Parts: sequence; structure tokens; C-alpha cells
Amino acid sequence: MSAHTSVLGTFEPGNGWLFRLPVGAKYLILLALAVPPIFIFRWWATLAGLVLVLVALLASALGLRRIFAFGWYIWFFLGLLAIYQAIGLRWEAAFVTAGNMLLAVLAARMLTLTTSTADLLDALSRGLRVLRYVRINPDAVALMVALMVRSIPFLAGSIEDARAAARARGKERNVALLLTPAVVNAVSYAQRTGEALHARGLPEEH
Repeated sequence: MSAHTSVLGTFEPGNGWLFRLPVGAKYLILLALAVPPIFIFRWWATLAGLVLVLVALLASALGLRRIFAFGWYIWFFLGLLAIYQAIGLRWEAAFVTAGNMLLAVLAARMLTLTTSTADLLDALSRGLRVLRYVRINPDAVALMVALMVRSIPFLAGSIEDARAAARARGKERNVALLLTPAVVNAVSYAQRTGEALHARGLPEEH
């Protein structure tokens, strides 16, 4: 599919400082940037978070086009959030709500654009080792995260492809033409994923 632009981005090796940073440190930076503005919920905290994450990305030799290449649907959703708050004349909430969502996306891309998926999942698996004490396999949790990361761009791309096909037929407002192909692709993707996991002996039998 031609429209599968990932929300989280695709890793490509680089020489910026974020590329050289340990994965654990990147996770901590992500949390430090994205979490505090959610609890503070003031415009200045959100703006500061956005400025800091953009500075970090630009300082790592990631251009604006690559930083913001996460698809029209994210901008559409952010616009809806802002408009919903603005209708009630809650101007600060309009900026903070949409801004915090954008900050979370950019902070996640700061991690995924500069780190391979394998390294991310290895670090996550190591961090989740404590789950073994409650009889949860951390490798299985990491695998679920990997499937989620792969599924998001695929499903988003399915919707975009269906939208493009409906537009070509002059029926862009036909909900059935938009949803039916996306649902069929989602079911097919789930079946193929399940077959691949089963071929690898997953999930484990107990």
C-alpha cells in the first residue's frame, strides 16, 4: 500500500546525539517531556514541551519534513480536539489538549526515529523482567507491543487507501466504501498475523 505512513516513524541510522544515546535514557526523556504537561495542564507547560522535543529532534539532524511525517489523520484528530474545546470558548484547553497529544506523538517519534525496533523491544523486555515475579512473560509483552507498533500504520494506511479509492470514484462521502475495505484488510491482517505466530509456536502452551 502506498499510503502507509507510520505515526511512529521508520528508523534510519544517523549520527545525531539521540542516535548515540542509550535506549533507556531515551525512554526517560520521552516520559520527562510528555508526562508533566498532562498533569500541569497549562499552556506554558505544553508549549515548553513542544519546543524542547522539537529542539531535541532538530539537534539530531532530523529535518522538519521527517519529524512531522505522520499522516493527515493525526492533524485531523488534533483539529477536532481543538475545535471541540474552542466551541466552549476554552481557548487554553483547546491548545493544551491538542498540544499535549501532538507532544506525545513527537516524543514517541523521538524514540522510534532514532532507535531500531529490535533495540526498543529488547530494552522493553529487559525493563519488564520484574513481571516474571507475577508469572507474566516479559518477552510476550514486548511481542504484543511490536504487533501494536506494526498494526497502527497498516490500519491507518488501509483507511487512507480506501479514502483515495472512494475519491477516485467520486464517492468520498460514502461511508460504506470507506469502512468496508478497511475492515476487510484489518481482518485479513489479523488472520495473517495469527498464522505467523502459530507457525512460530506462539502462544506457548502450558
